[in-house]
Amino acid sequence: MTGTDKNNILKNIRLALTHSTPMPFPGSDRVTDVYQHLQQDVVVEFAEQFTQLQGKFSFALNMEELSAQLQGLMKEHGWTKIYCHDEKFLSLFPPDFRTDDIVNCDASITGCESLVARTGSIVLSSLTGGRIPSVYAPIHLCIAYTSQLVYDINEALTALKQKYKGDLPSLITFATGPSRTADIEKTLVVGVHGPKEVYCFLVDDLPAAV
Repeated sequence: MTGTDKNNILKNIRLALTHSTPMPFPGSDRVTDVYQHLQQDVVVEFAEQFTQLQGKFSFALNMEELSAQLQGLMKEHGWTKIYCHDEKFLSLFPPDFRTDDIVNCDASITGCESLVARTGSIVLSSLTGGRIPSVYAPIHLCIAYTSQLVYDINEALTALKQKYKGDLPSLITFATGPSRTADIEKTLVVGVHGPKEVYCFLVDDLPAAV
């Protein structure tokens, strides 16, 4: 993917986010198929659905650009304690910013199994950061790759079965936006049972189209 391709993707994302999503099945007769097939680029679809769920999305051409984005975000918010046990992400931020204290960290970083574009969901497992980082940290930073994008949940489950050849991780979670509930006087509250903010950094790892 070239810089022009990235600009086109970001332009499409910005345009998509300026328009609210219409009711997908007005006047459904409950007989016709209500499944809505992909009608735009899968990256744009995920970004649109994810941000509508109060997630924060960022696209990077490579790991160097990702590192710059991540460190810029850390500086902007004054984060100095990052919980991350995934070795491939440790080089993205200074060593003295690492912490093993999940309770008092500023944010956690994990990978994921896949991203579901249709619902804006992040698929996590006990093997992609474990059970704790995406729940206990006040802010969850997920790093994913374009090759991990799928359109629907069925594709995500199929990918898991193929990857682990039937020996699935002990925990599989579909995280759809920050933790939120409306149980208290029907008022939406964010961050009750999990992170108040969720960031998804999507890194391009697919070859450029010829």
